Amino acid sequence: MTEALGRSRGGFSTKLHAAVDALGNPLRLLVTAGQCAEITQAEALLAGYQAEAVIADKGYDSDALVLKIEDSGSVVVIPPRRNRKVQRDYDANLYADGNKVERFFNRLKHYRRVATRYEKTARNYLAFVQVASIVTLLL
Repeated sequence: MTEALGRSRGGFSTKLHAAVDALGNPLRLLVTAGQCAEITQAEALLAGYQAEAVIADKGYDSDALVLKIEDSGSVVVIPPRRNRKVQRDYDANLYADGNKVERFFNRLKHYRRVATRYEKTARNYLAFVQVASIVTLLL
């Protein structure tokens, strides 16, 4: 799995997972194969950070993750999936700030090498994503 390539609905791909702060600056970046579910990387993204609130999309909605976030003292701002029997309340105004993650990915994709993944190994790809992240912080 040194290449982090895998089959997903979109074809042969790699998935980039990111945690950002309240300003949209990157805190942690992870690379996985395309078929890897987002929820599997949630604990690794959050490890070592104490946040007032954790904002994520429906892909991160699970009872175990919600409990872990609440136990850490953070507010959970994850909309529940439609098929949940008991719908959980969340702050929709605070959830609107979640677009900072999407804006971070948009800035990263301005770098052709990140968007098209020229590097063969996951290690080299992640290294260039980190370089591109540093450049976006400096601009």
